[in-house]
Amino acid sequence: MQRIDVLGCPMDVASMDETVDLIDSALAGGRFTQHVVVNVAKLVNMRKDLELDASVRECDIINIDGMGVVLGARLLGHDVPERVTGVDLFHALLAMSARRGYSVFLLGARDEVVAETARRVQQRYSGLQLAGYHHGYFWNDEQAMVERIRASGAQLLFVAMTSPKKENFINRWRDQLGVTFVMGVGGTFDVVAGKVKRAPLWMQRWGLEWLYRVIQEPGRMWKRYLVTNSKFAWLLLKEKIRQLRGR
Repeated sequence: MQRIDVLGCPMDVASMDETVDLIDSALAGGRFTQHVVVNVAKLVNMRKDLELDASVRECDIINIDGMGVVLGARLLGHDVPERVTGVDLFHALLAMSARRGYSVFLLGARDEVVAETARRVQQRYSGLQLAGYHHGYFWNDEQAMVERIRASGAQLLFVAMTSPKKENFINRWRDQLGVTFVMGVGGTFDVVAGKVKRAPLWMQRWGLEWLYRVIQEPGRMWKRYLVTNSKFAWLLLKEKIRQLRGR
């Protein structure tokens, strides 16, 4: 994969199929892979959160999730074919794991949500080996949680927490988790369990999932997206002007 730099953040240019093939190859070869997806909010927050910035930079694969980042990268001259969303990659990797016989651990969300997610994915992906699952409220004893994951024998670990908790947890414990592949999947379990609806396909294609989230949860989301999207647009404008002046 080609690694590019967008507003100071490293990102990998890859399609969904290329990403899954690369992860499959790493799993088959026993090569540890730390994965992350980058969207507008994460890119903006990395500029002021040094721990998050370090956690992202440590990753072996940094996929571009948000359509805003895809369009921004294209504006700056990078050839980015598509975005690789965390929720879609989650499903693609579960399907691959069911075919290959890889075992999976699900970590995060509320107890009833992760339990329902476990039930649904086992129902959807016949033969999927679920090494275990646990809710995301274990911060009083992270070491015990890490030991539980390691003891499960899981090869893939999916961490469903908010940013930057998931990125920093993964990076902090990466060498002790005992898995071969780990990625953060944010609110994916809520979607899979049917607690949160995903945006219609036409909104996904046009990069308007953020607007759908605002409509669903206006009190919590409008300020977040207004602030981060505005900062991202300003950063893009400054970088584009710098490029033009350089020419």
